[in-house]
Amino acid sequence: MGDGRRRGRLHDAVAAFTSNWRNPNLRRAQLSFLGAWTAEWAFTVGLGIVAYRDGGAAAVGLVGLLRMLPSAILAPLLSPLADRGRRERVLVLVSVVRGVATAGAAVVIAASGPTSVVYVLAVLSTIAATLYRPAHSALLPSLCSTGHELASANMVRGLLDSAATLVGPLIAAVLLGFTGVDVVFAVAACASFLAAALLVGMRYDAPPRPSATGRPNLVAEAVEGVRAVAQHRGLLLILGLAAAQALTRGALTVFSVVVAIELLGTGEPGVGALMAAVGVGAVLGSLGASFLVGTGRLGAWFAVGVGLWGLPLTLVGLVPQQSAALVMLSFIGVGNALIDVAGFTLIARLAPDEVLARVFGVLESLVAVFTGIGAVVAAVASDLLGVQGALISIGLLCPVLAVMCWRRLRRLDRSVGVLDADVALLRRVPMFRTLPLPSIEQLARSLEPVSVEAGTAVFEQGEVGDRYYVVEAGEAEVLGDGRVVATLGSGEGFGEIALLRSTRRTASVRACTALDLRALRSERFLAVVLGYTASAREAAEAVDGRLHRYAPDAPSDGPPSPPPVPPNRAPDEPPN
Repeated sequence: MGDGRRRGRLHDAVAAFTSNWRNPNLRRAQLSFLGAWTAEWAFTVGLGIVAYRDGGAAAVGLVGLLRMLPSAILAPLLSPLADRGRRERVLVLVSVVRGVATAGAAVVIAASGPTSVVYVLAVLSTIAATLYRPAHSALLPSLCSTGHELASANMVRGLLDSAATLVGPLIAAVLLGFTGVDVVFAVAACASFLAAALLVGMRYDAPPRPSATGRPNLVAEAVEGVRAVAQHRGLLLILGLAAAQALTRGALTVFSVVVAIELLGTGEPGVGALMAAVGVGAVLGSLGASFLVGTGRLGAWFAVGVGLWGLPLTLVGLVPQQSAALVMLSFIGVGNALIDVAGFTLIARLAPDEVLARVFGVLESLVAVFTGIGAVVAAVASDLLGVQGALISIGLLCPVLAVMCWRRLRRLDRSVGVLDADVALLRRVPMFRTLPLPSIEQLARSLEPVSVEAGTAVFEQGEVGDRYYVVEAGEAEVLGDGRVVATLGSGEGFGEIALLRSTRRTASVRACTALDLRALRSERFLAVVLGYTASAREAAEAVDGRLHRYAPDAPSDGPPSPPPVPPNRAPDEPPN
């Protein structure tokens, strides 16, 4: 049995990768992320070198803070744009802006221009970077059909993030050994432009959203994202721990420089080597995380990931040796991989799709703020406590918080398990199978339990219909004009004819045994089913088939057709 379980886990791990590759939209989105984050890590290493040459560790910390503060303010204000229209267009725009800003920094460095201009361009690039991840994180669920596929997508993205964490600093280290910071910036710019090119012309069936052509009230829409977080204890917990992890991440940008140059004496190339060690651990951790997809313990693994972001820093402070530091920092990469799979999947499962980019925008704002704070705290702590004392004290923050929040994270796991069960029930109904994950989860959250005793009518022919039903357990019979025309069991739905045709019930449904039903109110059902061409077509076929069986004399005109231009795209957009 143990061998069978291991083979099953291995199969799930392989399937997590292949499902992303077979889906062309996921493939392009993931490769775009790889290009974007390779650019980010290479640029971060180069910028750290520029700042250290200017004023040592204090300058590195100050530049880190100044780089993040504008992003922290603007990320939640601009992220509503990714909830209006198609999200890949936002990704293309921000990637181009990042490429232009990074290329400009390369020109300034090559021309021996003022570093103040480099810092301004770095702020612009960082603002764009903080918009990229919310839009990308909100895009992925729309490209997936199940929670397992979404977890797989976040796992693969985590692996690519890990690869970028390795490749970006490694490229920077090699280039710094032979050329200069200007070439590092130029390579980063090329990677950003490639990230934009991969997303041009993407085609997928997006959930209905407000048009991006209207004049948005960004402040009011951003407040909706903040309110969505504030009203959900699970989201507050995840984002709070993410803020602690971001503070440690900001400290790492300073520690990577001062540990390499002051504590270990490995010089400027050693900065890239330390960050590359983080990348190696992240790649290995992401490969290991592929075995966690579908385990139902994402909250627990998120806690482990948070703890691993801090504990290695404490150990480096206790054992300040180069080989030990490289090994310890690799475990930070493992923690980062676990957070990518567990944290982003949990947020996407807990937050409504209509505000999902804004929720991720709040996350990026918190990350930006606390990354900047962490850089300053690390610089100040290094001066007050020494490098080793700073490593030990800051490194303890995340492990302590992870232990304190363990039970609450496990409760989140159980709530997601209930949602998965409801989604699986709805997936058994043909008209729901074509829906992307955000929309079918919207239906699952709206399900209402209904119990019906044996021999009792669920509804009678001729009644006004206001709900759609799915049989969870038990058996029911459908009676048209008093005769039994069909029998329904677990996973079968009924009641759509009256909702789609705006007519009275065309048949009666009675419980043969005790029935456990899950009901959807009319407004929820119609908004989702008619929002997609594929589901609307399936609904039309279901209605025609049932009318033929239940009420042969009923009018044969089909259900309301979906609008010629679905609400999720503008008239000039290609069909999904």
